Amino acid sequence: MMEEKELILKLRKELSQHNHNYYVLDKPSISDFEFDIKLKQLQALELSNPEMYDSSSPTLRVGGEVTKNFETLVHAQRMYSLDNSYSKEDLMDWEIRLRKMVDGPIKYTCELKYDGASISLTYENGMLIQALTRGDGTQGDNVTANIKTIKSVPLKLQGDYPVKFEIRGEIVLPFDGFKALNEEKIAAGEDPYKNPRNTASGSLKLQDSAEVAKRPLECLLYSVVGESTGIETQFDNLEKARSWGFKVPKVASLTDSIEGVLEFVNYWDLHRHDLPYETDGIVVKVNSLFQQAELGFTAKAPRWAMAYKFKAEQVSTILEHISYQVGRTGAITPVANLQPVELAGTIVKRASLHNADQIEKLDVRIGDWVYVEKGGEIIPKIMGVDLGRRSLNSSKTVYISSCPECETPLVRKEGEAQHYCPNDMGCSPQIIGRIQHYISRKALDIEGLGGETVALLVNEGLIHDYADLYDLTTDQIIHLDRMAEKSADNLVSGVQASKDIPFERVLFGLGIRYVGETVAKKLAKHYKSIQALSEASFEDLETVDEIGIKIAESVIEFFKIDVNIRMVSRLILCGVQLELSEEALSNQTTQLQGLRFVVSGVFETVSRDELKVLIDSNGGKVVSSISAKTSFVVAGSNMGPSKRTKADSLKVPIISEMEFLEML
Repeated sequence: MMEEKELILKLRKELSQHNHNYYVLDKPSISDFEFDIKLKQLQALELSNPEMYDSSSPTLRVGGEVTKNFETLVHAQRMYSLDNSYSKEDLMDWEIRLRKMVDGPIKYTCELKYDGASISLTYENGMLIQALTRGDGTQGDNVTANIKTIKSVPLKLQGDYPVKFEIRGEIVLPFDGFKALNEEKIAAGEDPYKNPRNTASGSLKLQDSAEVAKRPLECLLYSVVGESTGIETQFDNLEKARSWGFKVPKVASLTDSIEGVLEFVNYWDLHRHDLPYETDGIVVKVNSLFQQAELGFTAKAPRWAMAYKFKAEQVSTILEHISYQVGRTGAITPVANLQPVELAGTIVKRASLHNADQIEKLDVRIGDWVYVEKGGEIIPKIMGVDLGRRSLNSSKTVYISSCPECETPLVRKEGEAQHYCPNDMGCSPQIIGRIQHYISRKALDIEGLGGETVALLVNEGLIHDYADLYDLTTDQIIHLDRMAEKSADNLVSGVQASKDIPFERVLFGLGIRYVGETVAKKLAKHYKSIQALSEASFEDLETVDEIGIKIAESVIEFFKIDVNIRMVSRLILCGVQLELSEEALSNQTTQLQGLRFVVSGVFETVSRDELKVLIDSNGGKVVSSISAKTSFVVAGSNMGPSKRTKADSLKVPIISEMEFLEML
């Protein structure tokens, strides 16, 4: 028995090294046949010695775990998007902004932007314990079982890794693997996959991990995240991750000038088609992690990174007809329906025409040959018309004058580009769109209720607004198409559970025009209840931080409409949270009201992010740069000398983290 256990340990170590050699280093040291023989031997030994189970065993790569529902979990640290640039001038402008915000010379790490599915892996004591998709950046789906089947993902690390950390990257499907998969599909008489990126992303949500294991996915890592990693630069980030056993692309460059960045961009703009993976641009990052911390984040993206997008591919095809879509706000969007054409790896059949002005500007007509490209290589759009191929019988496009759904005459407000259907309470797509927004992930995130079900409920006459959701019963919906008893019960339970969703998310879910997620938080925090917000004057609204004329007008207009007032009243009676909870109220004060803080340096007692939360929850405002309006600079160790000089010259008080905490 002891010999078998020793053999299990020996085979695990040996096979793990072979996996690393083959999938990470691209240097196989054993034939596939020999590897399979050893793997089968290990599987048999583990089967007869179940007490030797190890979550990092190479045998787990074959999958077999079935996941019916992927659990949604909150990211320990948010996964931000990147700001995009489409010209070299954009990069140069970005560099000018950076030099105004940080001290000393700036170095840059340039990396290729691989086009795959974003993933965040968590390791503890060298073992993979969790893998989450990006989701909305705040929370993602737990796909750990599927990720464990990807051979380039180490289940157990090597070297001097931190005790616990996250590492971010992309799950990609190499061109060769994509081609092989499609050859199998075609041979089986099935439709081929559309493109590598979508196939990789879809693979992560397959319910049977054994099916995922059959797909030649790879995981390319690029960013270590966590406390006390001992890493000081992004370039070291890449080197360290590689030494721990991760597959980190070797195409990366460290440069001390924007000219060096542009050289990297120019080279890969020409040579990207020689790569084994899909790429759609370059990612440029400030190399120093200390400078990254100094620069911080906007609401959506880090200030210290910029994605340069390669020029989009363009094709020409025939515009067959124009259709019109109605959004939840009543906005009409014209859509070009095209003769199908392949573009950047996908078949494009439709493209946005944006509005009447765009149609007029392009003079686009039915039957025209049009030039189509993907904006940022994501959303297809029409760039122009091949006038040399236009039919002599073509006629100018006349924009519709009434709603394509309810036939209500359209309106166009002065200064706005889009036409609107004003029949917001009787136009089906608007009703459906508003309720879909209300149940969306960033709003009430109602479990068991999706967009298609909302459309079904509206079309069946069971709901007309958000409040109707709370009157639904299992008996009302169980007879609907594809609605089993359990699904009906889950839907009703999910709706009732949404009564515990905090006020700021409910306010966002109401869909007041221009009131996005961030604005909803500010309004909820300032007014504390829907009642107080509904009674606010225009002048009062304008005094709220970052609330401008458009938002103030929109809020006032929303609460002038009787239907909205009745609907909000019904939500209150249903028990939906339309005021801040006692816990939320107890966690915020107005102690720092009207004060503006710059946070700079490295802190010991609390983290930089925790300081910012404390400032925000106590009524203060965090700003990125020092000006005459700055109230205090909260300084940690390594505060930049130019910031200190500027604070001194403007007579802005510099306080320590302990002095700040004493203020509270």
